[in-house]
Amino acid sequence: MWSRLSPKNRAILLMVGAIFCFSSMDALAKAVGLRSSPVMALWARYIGQMVLVLILVAPRLKKVSRTHYPKLQLLRSVFLLCATTSFFFGLSHMGLAEMTAIMDINPVLITLGAALFLGESLGPRRIIAIGIALIGAMIIIRPGMGVFSWAAIFPLGAAIFYTSYSLATRFVGHREDPWTSLLYAAMFGSLVMTGVAAFHWQTPDPVTALLMIVLACVGTTGQLLFIRAFAAGEAAMLAPFGYVGLIFAVLWGAVIFGEFPDIWTVTGAVVVVGAGLYVWHRETRAAPALAGAKAPDTL
Repeated sequence: MWSRLSPKNRAILLMVGAIFCFSSMDALAKAVGLRSSPVMALWARYIGQMVLVLILVAPRLKKVSRTHYPKLQLLRSVFLLCATTSFFFGLSHMGLAEMTAIMDINPVLITLGAALFLGESLGPRRIIAIGIALIGAMIIIRPGMGVFSWAAIFPLGAAIFYTSYSLATRFVGHREDPWTSLLYAAMFGSLVMTGVAAFHWQTPDPVTALLMIVLACVGTTGQLLFIRAFAAGEAAMLAPFGYVGLIFAVLWGAVIFGEFPDIWTVTGAVVVVGAGLYVWHRETRAAPALAGAKAPDTL
């Protein structure tokens, strides 16, 4: 049956599978954090990714470990670790749906950052979409309404750090092997978190240990599916399917933790997702137009 699917449908299914794994990893991280600590959840997540990458690149490890941008790879790794740390620590204080909804401002923040730092175009419609997405985030955290808490800093920080990571990754682009970027991010995160965990070690009970193992397996599986999805399909096509993570987050929050988002969270999430889909729609419409405009120059 899988062989009968078109490459586009395979890529979409792989992307949805990856997002499902990432959402499951977040739920497991929250469970581990509540039973032990976010540090132990972070340690399990990065050790798992490191093991996966080493297994997959072992035959060509020497080649993959070579990088033309050592400083930029280090910066990417720092941004990713900060984003993951902010998100995992936030899960101890906020619901999965609220955390994920605020994180969903990433597409529009990346669009803004690409214009400011990478020289990509930014028209008035995209500026409006960015403003709307930020309004959606404010609807969720509702500052000044007695609902805002310091914990909202975690998903906002995670969104900013992940945006920085994405921009650095976009700059590297095709200049390096994707496995090189994966290797350095995994290596940096596992080394740092092993050092931190050594000073904050909490010996897990059998249930927590099992959750940590499943967390590592689910997270690394998600990484593998994510890589395969982007190898099979275009990024512009796959981008909107990232928003299914919000649906999974609401599901896991309700089923596992008894967390049910209120009407304001749902409203804000709809606003954020709508703004992100609008940016994606504009980019996919603009791409063919640009290609057509440049075509005569290639003759």
